[in-house]
Order: sequence, then C-alpha cells, then structure tokens
Amino acid sequence: MAYTIDEIVDLLNLEDFREVYLEADRIRKENVGDIVHIRALLEFSNYCKRRCKYCGLNCTNKSVKRYRMSPEEIISTTYEAAVNGYKTIVLQSGEDNYYTPKILGEIVKSIKKLNMDITLCCGELDYDSYAYLKECGADRYLLKHETAQNELYEYLHPCGTLQERIQCLKIIKKLGYETGGGFMVGLPNQTTKTIAMDLMLLKEIGCDMAGIGTFISHPNTLLKDCEHGSTEMTKRAVALARIMMPSINLPATTSLGVINDKEKVDIFSCGANVIMQKITPNEYKALYEIYPSNLAETNIRLQRIKLENQIKELNRIPL
Repeated sequence: MAYTIDEIVDLLNLEDFREVYLEADRIRKENVGDIVHIRALLEFSNYCKRRCKYCGLNCTNKSVKRYRMSPEEIISTTYEAAVNGYKTIVLQSGEDNYYTPKILGEIVKSIKKLNMDITLCCGELDYDSYAYLKECGADRYLLKHETAQNELYEYLHPCGTLQERIQCLKIIKKLGYETGGGFMVGLPNQTTKTIAMDLMLLKEIGCDMAGIGTFISHPNTLLKDCEHGSTEMTKRAVALARIMMPSINLPATTSLGVINDKEKVDIFSCGANVIMQKITPNEYKALYEIYPSNLAETNIRLQRIKLENQIKELNRIPL
C-alpha cells in the first residue's frame, strides 16, 4: 500500500493501533503464510573500525575484549547448526578488515556445500567485494541504514554518511542479493516523521527483508544516558512495514526481547515472520555486545527444539 510521509506519521500517532495490527497480521498471512523462518545467527568477530555512538563494539570502546573466530571455527559451528535443522546461517561481524573478501569468500564456498542459505552482515564494502561474495554463493546481505534522517545519521555515525550507506544498499540490490535494510526505533532526537522516512526508504530501495529494532543504550558509549526506545512504537513500525511491503521478511529482533521477552512474541501478531537464534559459541557470545543483554548459554540442539515449540504454541509453522 502506498502512503505519504504525513499519512504514516498519522498512523504511528494513533491512540488505538489495534485495527492496524489486525490488518498487518492479515496481510502477513495472505502473502507469506504461517511459516516462521528460523535463522542461525553467528557473530564471528567483534572487531569494528567504525565509531557509531550507540554501539558497544565501536572502536573507541577500550573495555571490550576483542575476538575473531577462525574460518575453521565458523564452518564447524555452521555445520552443527545445519545438522540440527537450520537452513540459513547469518554471518555477522563488526566492520573488520581482517576478513578480506577472499577469506570471507572461501568461508561462503565451504558453507554452501552444507546446502545452507547464507546471509552476510559485515558492513559497508565496495562494489567488487559485494560482487565477489555473491559469486562465491552468498544469498542475502543485511545492512541496516539505522536512520533515514541525514542530520541524525551524521550525529550518530562520525565515520560515514547516509549517502554512502544508501549507495551500498543499492549496489547490493543491483547485484541480485536478497537485500536487507533496517533501522532503530527510539534514537535520541528521532520523531515519528523520522520513522516514516525510514519506512519509505526501505520501500524505495526495494528491501526484501528489514530488521526494525528498539534502541537500547550501552553504558560504554556516548549515548549511555539515553532512554531505551519504545517497544510499542517498534511494533507499530513493523506492522506498517508489513502493510507497505506485503511480501517482505520481517524478523522479531533480539532487542525487543531484551526489554520485554513478551514483546518478542507479540511481534508475530504484528506482521513478523522471521526469528534469529544466536549460535555464537559461549566463549565469544557475551563479548558481542552491541547493547547489554542477558544471554543463555549456547546449546544449538536444545535451543532449536525450544524455539520450534514456542513457534508451534503460536499456531505457526517453524522452518
């Protein structure tokens, strides 16, 4: 459905949003059905060259114990996920130049032999690097734009520009990746107009998936004293994304569950159809702290079983 910026703002500001949620859920069922896609999320490096003010992994945070997983560790962990029913692996890291396109490409080639779909989330690269990784077998690339408001983007990202980020997303789309964007809800100085701009940008780029998460402040960042974002406004943004882009894949983001675990379940009645399960090994898991969270120990088999049961309790089909 096509909306103007002002119409989206009016919807976001509704006192009673129940009818919109029902419409989003109807459109979800009609276009993507009752399947909930479970993705395995492997955070393979917490090194990052960027200075994003909200992120606990930013290069100015000297309190972080840094790690890098070897290609062998990445492949063996992914193999365990495949054996336990995962059909997609999401390989996520900070922007870490140690992993050259050649290194990442060899990892991708090895994982493709496991008959798994591969989503990469490794930040901004040049055209040739994105093209090479696509040739190696990567299926999707996730690169959140975080905010479509130019001044706010520049404030949060002294290490880059919104135009550079959008250009990367357009390259990813042009190369034939399933293209993932996304943004945070509740950033300092964000307005409902900003969120409306975020939704319009996702549609303009033609994103196939979008991670819409709640801002959570990290104690070792410049935004440590800022309030967390609103889970209600996050759910509203997800619902409108479903209505505006009926076939898009929309995950229940981990940040929702950090603030209120119930909200991560509720999001499935608001248009979401994807969930990511962290499979990062225990020795690294707590070190990948974009924002503070309480993480259970990794047990790939048991966590998969538990998640499948939770999805079935919602009368959805885990895949």
